Amino acid sequence: MTAKPLFLPFVVMLALAMVPTCVAATPLPADLRDIAHAWAHVTYEVAPGAQDDAYQALEARVEKLVQTNPGDADAKVWLAIILSTHAGEHGGLGALGMAKQARTLLEQAQAIQPDALDGSIYTTLGSLYDHVPGWPLGFGDKDKARALLLKALQVNPDGIDSNYFYADFLYRHGDRAGALAAVKKALAAAPRPDQPLADRGRRAQAEKLLQTIQSNS
Repeated sequence: MTAKPLFLPFVVMLALAMVPTCVAATPLPADLRDIAHAWAHVTYEVAPGAQDDAYQALEARVEKLVQTNPGDADAKVWLAIILSTHAGEHGGLGALGMAKQARTLLEQAQAIQPDALDGSIYTTLGSLYDHVPGWPLGFGDKDKARALLLKALQVNPDGIDSNYFYADFLYRHGDRAGALAAVKKALAAAPRPDQPLADRGRRAQAEKLLQTIQSNS
């Protein structure tokens, strides 16, 4: 029997999936830049049926990096991003376990460097709290999600990801006008020269969300 997803896909996610929420950020080190490119490839170019194995391989690669550099907040955030995105693809109870692991990594990264990757900690955590089921199954919490997504916007007010995920949150909770403004701001974000594939994928998601909002207005 195939397990059904307990929460909405994060690619999206939340986001849900995740790429660093930066526009004019300092370039990533070579190892993390390669991981970011690999994540974007798996998320936006690999066929859904092959993504599970691809995400697992990428997680194993980043776990080694985290173990070697336990004080590297950026590496922890990237492992959380990959786990969160994988959770949306995988579904079921396994997805909830990945989401919990991602939350732990993000909280550890926050303790090391709160502004790591220009707010990605808050975007990713906010999306997790928004999409994961609430008690007793999970840790989902609408109020925490809103606060975290707003924190991400404080850190990176013009980013494509911070605005996209806030738009997604607002639309799913009935604020169409706010969602429309946020998704338009996401689409107006400056491109990230070192993340062209991630930008194309996120822009496509934002355009789809815009169409959905407009068609239901």
